[in-house]
Amino acid sequence: MKSATVSALTLSTVLFSASAIFAQELATKDRIGLADAPKTLVVRLTNDSPNNSDPAIAEGYQKIFVDFIKKHPDWKLQMQFMSSDIGTEQAKMLEQAKAGNAPDCAAVDSFVLSQFMVNHVLADFTPYFSKEEVDDLFPFIRAGITDKDKTIRAWWWDTDLRVLYRNKSIVSDAPATWDDLKKAAIASTKEGMEGVLFNGGRWEGTTFDWLANYWALGGKLVDDSGKPVFGEGENKEKFLKALNYFKDLVDSGAAPKRVSTIANYDDMNAAAAAGTTALFIGGNWQYAQLKATLDEDEFKNWTFSPIPGPSADQRSTGTGGWTIASFSKDKDKIEMCANLARDVYMGPGNALQQQLPTRKSLFDKYEVFSTEANKTFANALVDGQARPGVPIYPEISNQIQIMMGDVLSGTKKPEEALDAAFSAAIEAYKRL
Repeated sequence: MKSATVSALTLSTVLFSASAIFAQELATKDRIGLADAPKTLVVRLTNDSPNNSDPAIAEGYQKIFVDFIKKHPDWKLQMQFMSSDIGTEQAKMLEQAKAGNAPDCAAVDSFVLSQFMVNHVLADFTPYFSKEEVDDLFPFIRAGITDKDKTIRAWWWDTDLRVLYRNKSIVSDAPATWDDLKKAAIASTKEGMEGVLFNGGRWEGTTFDWLANYWALGGKLVDDSGKPVFGEGENKEKFLKALNYFKDLVDSGAAPKRVSTIANYDDMNAAAAAGTTALFIGGNWQYAQLKATLDEDEFKNWTFSPIPGPSADQRSTGTGGWTIASFSKDKDKIEMCANLARDVYMGPGNALQQQLPTRKSLFDKYEVFSTEANKTFANALVDGQARPGVPIYPEISNQIQIMMGDVLSGTKKPEEALDAAFSAAIEAYKRL
């Protein structure tokens, strides 16, 4: 009996070791799948992958990828990873795609997806996603992944939105309007806080977070042809109103002058942790970060609400996120890339990183999205607005960033800064 037990233990150990070795063979730093697999898919990803800096998330992704490749034993994924300089990485990949040497499958930031579309470098994903899957997408997601011919050119798997965070022990009621926020921020300074914080430095977050105010007024950045229109007619009036709102926050002391240098959401987390702010505009993902950073009792003081609008019934929020797209002309590789988007990212990847799904039904499927916070985020997506899918958008954003820095620092008056930004955007549009 003892001998049989030992034999069973030995066999179990051997099987476990063999399984571990097999798992190791399937996953290396730059490869998922067996080294001698007959088919190869070159994949370029962000840190939403086994390359994540958080060991737990990296391990979680590796397991998801290994489970995926076990279902496709004839394939191996040759992994490439982007640096944190996403703008440069995406621009480089577009040039590679135009030259015909881009990876087979890659992560494409939603706000530059249109640039890849107009250059006709993306494969057709339409055959690989069902009507039910497509219909389940939030409307702005569905519009974002289809070109003018209604062909699906990528799969947008995660999204986010911006909200107003507040320490309710200092600001008890959620500000509903611009005036409410200004009053609450000024009141918080009397409690030793520095007022409301937001991105105002030179980066995309500054443009995107502020645009919620312009969109809430009904303003448009471009017309139906993709031409900039934000500096003329009614759009100019709305733009100046939203711009002057932010300027007044700084001029009145409701926001500190240093917002003109904030170019990272981590700055707001740090201020919350240091107890120097009770209000900031940030992304939904920061809720989990605050929970991980703050003491339990301190975290209980923090909550969030929609970004205030010019009136209580006028509001908007910017929505972003990542897509998976294929640059290949090989049908098998295109299908494999679509499978990767579906089986690794659409659901499992969302749940692993608590990144909001783009399909409504996934909020019910995964327990992690059943929390009150995530339910609230899901409801807020109804007011979500994505950046316009036009080639000129990156330059519009660049000019808004410059303009915001000039206005918040007092270097230029709002209308002067707006006119300069609009003129530069029009000139860039002519060069497209």
